[in-house]
Amino acid sequence: MKVLVVDDDPTVAEVVVGYLERAGFDTTHAADGPTALELAAVEMPDLVVLDLMLPGMDGLDVCRRLRERGPVPVVMLTALGDEGDRVLGLEVGADDYVTKPFSPRELVLRVQSVLRRVAGPGAPPVAPSVLRHADIEVDVGAHRVLRAGHELSLTAREFDLLCFFLGSPGRAFTREELMRRVWGWEFGDQSTVTVHVRRLREKIEDDPAAPRLLVTVWGVGYRLEVEPGCP
Repeated sequence: MKVLVVDDDPTVAEVVVGYLERAGFDTTHAADGPTALELAAVEMPDLVVLDLMLPGMDGLDVCRRLRERGPVPVVMLTALGDEGDRVLGLEVGADDYVTKPFSPRELVLRVQSVLRRVAGPGAPPVAPSVLRHADIEVDVGAHRVLRAGHELSLTAREFDLLCFFLGSPGRAFTREELMRRVWGWEFGDQSTVTVHVRRLREKIEDDPAAPRLLVTVWGVGYRLEVEPGCP
């Protein structure tokens, strides 16, 4: 599989490329955003390892532009440890987030984990081809979601998350459980669950700030209400 590494630090790039190639990946390196976009325009990689702090065009802009061209998985690298930076990276489409300094071996495992999730989501199989809950209707086979008859645009991650909750209404799940059972992610930043839940609420709730379908269970995680609107 082809991986594009985007990092302006030649030492970091050399180490990352070396470990990925030893793991069997066909790896290309770009030292800045415009070069990365040019390479992706010629041939879209299967995954991008993307540094947040790039000269000129930063990693967030590169991620946004890549996502405009297609749903390429992105693992973002940064020297910043602030939660706001992690969440912002996830909001623009990053699938995982690794803070420098990091273990190159761990990064390879993260890359492999993301690619496994993309190749085959870990959401549990559901028997019916169409799932219904309140005014939401999901055609699983067609990968189509309707709300009150209007089609919603969901990302693959949001679709997997919604199907998982529809398959287990009334049950609360921790963020760790959701990471593992929905996306097959054994480790990582749990804020990715928070981000995807918030984005899903924006599409299925009348008032995302006061959700009545996908509710927060304080001290636990999240639950899809069996009877929407009931306390």
